[in-house]
Amino acid sequence: MYTQRTAVAALALCALAACGTEKGTPGSNNPAEPDVPLAGTGWTVDSVSAAGAVRKAPAGAGIAFEKGRLNGSSGCNHFSAPVTVKDDTVTVGAATSTLIGCPKNLQSYETALRKTLTGKLSVHLSGGKLTLRTAKGDSVTLTRKPAERPAPLVGTAWKVDALTDGASVSTLPRGTAGTARLTFAKDGSVRGNLGCNRVSGMAKVTDSTLTFGPLTTTRMMCKTPAMTLERHLLKALHGPVRYGIQHRTLTLTAHDGTGIRATA
Repeated sequence: MYTQRTAVAALALCALAACGTEKGTPGSNNPAEPDVPLAGTGWTVDSVSAAGAVRKAPAGAGIAFEKGRLNGSSGCNHFSAPVTVKDDTVTVGAATSTLIGCPKNLQSYETALRKTLTGKLSVHLSGGKLTLRTAKGDSVTLTRKPAERPAPLVGTAWKVDALTDGASVSTLPRGTAGTARLTFAKDGSVRGNLGCNRVSGMAKVTDSTLTFGPLTTTRMMCKTPAMTLERHLLKALHGPVRYGIQHRTLTLTAHDGTGIRATA
C-alpha cells in the first residue's frame, strides 16, 4: 500500500570532511582544504536556478549533512543520498525518495532540483551561504541553519513519517500520514498509536539500542492501509533495535534492516 522510488539525483553530502573553494598551495601535493565542516550541519534551501529560471524553495525545504548521508525535505517529499567529496567538488550518488503527489507548482520545483543536483557539483561558500553548481552553471543556493541540539529520545512526541528498508525510504500507506506516534518516558515505558490501535509497553535504552519488551495494543479493526502500517510498526518495535537521532529525526532499525523514521 505504499511505494518507494529511487531517484538519480539528490543533494550533496560531505560525510567526514568539509567543502570549500580554497585551493591547495601551488606546487604542493596537498589537496584543497575545505572551508567549513558540513557533517552535522543543517541548511535551508533558498532557491534553484536551472534552465534560465530561478525557483524559490517552498517553506520546509532543507537538508542535514549526517554520517555518510544527506537527509532532507524538498518541502513535499523526503530524500536521502550518499555522496563523495574531493577538494571543492562533490559527486552525487543514487538517492532514495518518498513519492508523494505534490501540487503542480511544487512538482516543478522538485523536478528542477532533481535535475540540477546530480553528478559532479562545485562548491562555493560565502559567509552563511552555500552554492552547489553544475558544469552548465545551474545551481542550488542554501543558507546555514543555526546549530541545534538533537531532540531528546525521552519526552519527545515522535511522529512516524516514513518506513525504511536498508537504504530505501517509503511513504506511509495512503491516508495514514500523521496517525502513528510514539513517546518514550523516563520510567522506560513507551506509549503511542500505531496508526490504528493504541500501544503501550516498556523499552530499555542501552547505548544505541532500544530493547522493547512485550507490547500491548487495543484491538480495533481498521481499514487496510492502517492495518498495513500497524503490522510494519509492530515488526519494527520488537526486541532489540538500533536507534539513532540526527537533529529532529529518529530512526529505528531492526536486525533485518527494516524500520521506521519519525520526526520530533
